Amino acid sequence: MSGAEADGVVVWVDGRLVPAGAPALDAVDHGLTVGDGVFETCGFEAGQPFALTRHLARLRRSARGLGLGDPDEDLVRRGVAEVLAATPDPGRLRITVTAGPGPLGSARTSSRQTVVVAAGPAGPPHPARVVRVPWTRNERSAVAGLKTTSYAENVVALARATAAGADEALLANTVGELCEGTGSNVFVERGGELLTPPLSSGCLAGITRELVLEWSAAEGLPVREAAPGELAWSVLDDVVRGGATLALSGSVRTFVPVVALDGEPVEVGPLTARVAALYAVRAAADVDP
Repeated sequence: MSGAEADGVVVWVDGRLVPAGAPALDAVDHGLTVGDGVFETCGFEAGQPFALTRHLARLRRSARGLGLGDPDEDLVRRGVAEVLAATPDPGRLRITVTAGPGPLGSARTSSRQTVVVAAGPAGPPHPARVVRVPWTRNERSAVAGLKTTSYAENVVALARATAAGADEALLANTVGELCEGTGSNVFVERGGELLTPPLSSGCLAGITRELVLEWSAAEGLPVREAAPGELAWSVLDDVVRGGATLALSGSVRTFVPVVALDGEPVEVGPLTARVAALYAVRAAADVDP
């Protein structure tokens, strides 16, 4: 793993900033060999990460769900501070915690976690272009709802989207419900409401999703988590026909409308536009809501 300031990325590993090109990660780290790790990503500006407290709480939940010990939050916060002190421009912050060095197989033997904090550039939020892909999320998976480093499925799905001229792929779950994107939660505006799939669908409990629900409720806007089965995969056909609209949420993406589905232009819903404006105002007012 290369280190600090390579291609604008600053990297900190286990207590130190890593010079560009210096060895930084054990070759048999379980996060590398079998994807045995968890991570969080958030945006930052002027040296301040957005919603860091919520992200660290989810990092802990993911680690517990994977059977790892709780990450050392003081160590992680120290890494975040040192990385952002060396990163003047706004961008993307990633915190990764793995099971540490281990065997080449799936068995876990080490109790020494590896902690990596990295920061690099990220473009500003923009309306999304999405495509449907044929693969599914397994809502009954052992890691459903956990933010793990086992991201190969997302890499393949996002590559399909990119090849089609889009910037996100949407996935169903195994029972034909709309689930999520590769790195985003999805919202559907229809009938005067804005709905997002329930966590029982297998989607990630996104931090931005959480804030959209909380802030919208505080404003009295009709934004809610759908009931199980309420958002079938076929709702995307309604979007193409103009009977519904879409939005995406994510920690760097923020909350943005979808303007194209499978290469076809789609409208931006009025409630989606109101929620996007609300999110921008509330996020600007509190860096750690």
